[in-house]
Amino acid sequence: MSGRLLRALAGLSVAGAAHAALNAALLRRPPAAAPPVRRAVTVVLPVRDEAADVVDCLAAVLDQRGVPDLRVVVVDDGSTDGTPDLVAACPDPRVRLVPARAPQAGWLGKPNACAQGAAAAGDTDVLVFLDADVRLMPDALAAAIAVLDDTGLDLVSPWPRQLTVSAAERLVQPLQQWLWATLLPLRLAERSPRPSLAAANGQFLVVRRAAYARAGGHGAVRGEVIEDVALLRAVKAAGGRGAVVDGSTLAVCRMYDGWAGVREGYGKSLWAAVGGSPAAGLVTAGALTAVWVLPAVAAVRGSRAGLVGYAFGVAGRAISAAATGGRVWPDALAHPVSVLALDALMLRSVIGHRRGTLRWRGRAVDAAPPAPGRAAAARMVR
Repeated sequence: MSGRLLRALAGLSVAGAAHAALNAALLRRPPAAAPPVRRAVTVVLPVRDEAADVVDCLAAVLDQRGVPDLRVVVVDDGSTDGTPDLVAACPDPRVRLVPARAPQAGWLGKPNACAQGAAAAGDTDVLVFLDADVRLMPDALAAAIAVLDDTGLDLVSPWPRQLTVSAAERLVQPLQQWLWATLLPLRLAERSPRPSLAAANGQFLVVRRAAYARAGGHGAVRGEVIEDVALLRAVKAAGGRGAVVDGSTLAVCRMYDGWAGVREGYGKSLWAAVGGSPAAGLVTAGALTAVWVLPAVAAVRGSRAGLVGYAFGVAGRAISAAATGGRVWPDALAHPVSVLALDALMLRSVIGHRRGTLRWRGRAVDAAPPAPGRAAAARMVR
């Protein structure tokens, strides 16, 4: 590798770390003391075989402070593990269990369940879409809605603190926050209607009901694997605004369990992040490798430019982790290995999509691929 090219790659790594630092400073954060919410709030909880999580998730939702008019709609999406029985046993009258109708042609499972939950919410002012593996802190809803009101946004995506236990989780999970912190100009993304400037996390989404309706709700994203980013894009297209915000003090989530969970979870969705194209997958993997892996290899061989590139790659990873409540050390030191793991997961996902072999929770993953854009790299979804 020529010295000039290596210096250029190191420069991109430096720029990425600087941008991550800027985003860390600009990232919107919830207030320390949120005012009471004086309007109706409905939490929509889509579940499919969530017996291990649904009871604790519901308990945390029902324990929310400062939300006197709170309702919970649990949409059971064909569970076979007793999940609906656990929900039905909840004595709290605020909880309603809705059996989901099977997805029709063109619909994927999660958008279908979310749409039915929103329809069952009735007269409500704010919709909250929550995954069963998320645990809310007692003031989470009031604080998230305070951010919604203080900023005038129509949708906010509080990014939960990601719990990582196994080596695979510690390698891959922090890349979610690192990607949008490094690549997405957060404040510009708030104002811009451009669909490429979007990042969101379907684990925890808060949206004004009126803006959701104007956007067409989940019907507008019925076939999207990355339905959370697609919903934010739909809100923007309808004249609304939205953004990712810090949710590390509001919620925690262990997204996947071990390498098998990471492999299958990202396998079902990463193909959509690059439009389902092998060429786009190779280009994306090549770019990530060039900027955040090759300098580390050169550093091992004694290159000063390579050492600079590696050091700032680690710095960017550490900055994004610290800003979002993640583990910083020693995990950030393995950043090049994390990028290689992501490359492998991405290429495996694209190949699986092309072969039609991807499945998630007993269903085939089959949807029209979205156009690739900056949001593709900014969000890796469940």
